[in-house]
Amino acid sequence: MSKRICIVGAGAAGLHLGLYLRQHGVDVTIYSDRRPEDYRASRLLNTVAHHSVTIARESDLNVNKWSVNENGYYGHYYYVGTPTPLRFYGDMEAPSRAVDYRLYLPELMKSFTERGGRFVFEQVTSEDLETLSEQYDLLVVCTGKAGFGSLFESRESATPFKSPQRALCVGLFKGIKEAPIRAVTMSFSPGAGEMIEIPTLTFNGMCTALVMENHIGGELEILSKVKYDEDPRAFLNLLLEKLVKHHPSVAERIDPEAFDLVEGSNDLLQGAVPPIYREGAARLRNGKTVIGLGDVMATVDPLLGQGANMASHAARVLGEEIVGTSVFDARFVEHVEARREDRVICATRWTNYMLKNLKELPPEFQQFIGTLSQSREMADEFTNNFNYPEKQWDYFSSSERLMAWCEKYSERRAA
Repeated sequence: MSKRICIVGAGAAGLHLGLYLRQHGVDVTIYSDRRPEDYRASRLLNTVAHHSVTIARESDLNVNKWSVNENGYYGHYYYVGTPTPLRFYGDMEAPSRAVDYRLYLPELMKSFTERGGRFVFEQVTSEDLETLSEQYDLLVVCTGKAGFGSLFESRESATPFKSPQRALCVGLFKGIKEAPIRAVTMSFSPGAGEMIEIPTLTFNGMCTALVMENHIGGELEILSKVKYDEDPRAFLNLLLEKLVKHHPSVAERIDPEAFDLVEGSNDLLQGAVPPIYREGAARLRNGKTVIGLGDVMATVDPLLGQGANMASHAARVLGEEIVGTSVFDARFVEHVEARREDRVICATRWTNYMLKNLKELPPEFQQFIGTLSQSREMADEFTNNFNYPEKQWDYFSSSERLMAWCEKYSERRAA
């Protein structure tokens, strides 16, 4: 029996799902409000790192077009600004990679079209979903825009925050020298904020993404509000001043004369992300089921870079379930949820845990940081588990589990 699937939204989740379904001969139409050619002049969409598990799915889909040997990174440097600063490093078992989504998404859109997928380029609203659901066997919504989020019930147990937890200042920069090993730097300034430095491929080659996660009400919150266009030099001077004080392991590699946004204000995002976890399916007034995927299902703060990776995982699970059945009923939804939920909800819980505890620094979390800084083996495991948030949450889900993890590596170090 032939199946006709409709996907609303052409982000990573929608495209990974669409490409997988086309790989298995399923008829797919994606609705998008952006054409591939629209991306070049658009504002920076995000700063997304794809971990090796996601890159493996891209290879399986034959859209791994950016070599990790040339563009990837190999681990994490960590800097913790305690009275005696901590500096340490953790390896990944396989490289991760960050590509500007203004490059990435058009390439995947092109591949989808070449493989027989169809695009409809128009704005879809929640009022259109009932009509679309009558035209296709299954409707999948992959974007939180246009009020789609209101269709899916919030799951309160996985949504502890009612407002954004960080004031964000995110940009693509030049004038920052690479560290000895090409790697992410995760810098923590207790009481002020966090920063993630990500080697990123953009239109003119490699650059540096800085994701500044500033505590609301703290000294660094101003970075989310000062406008680059009003006075670029003043913005850069302020930013450099704050980096020197709070994130020196990155600031020490900056050439002040060359430091700037790569292509001006289009390479800067400022704002905040309200974390939310929603149920993965909803029923329309006509009785049809709509499946949520990507940001409409789970929106996480970018602190740990989990959003696109968990969306890609969920897309693969959904794709496999669509290929394996022709009946899209309540039991189909149960199968999808049972398979995709653990990774998605664990990535959400781990991110929310870190948002809270990096600000409050309870004793067990301080002990974790101390042990992590002293054990390269533990730092390697922690770093590689960015691929596997369910494994990470096995450690962070209770103070007893966290202390047992620390004790294991303390004993190994003592031995």
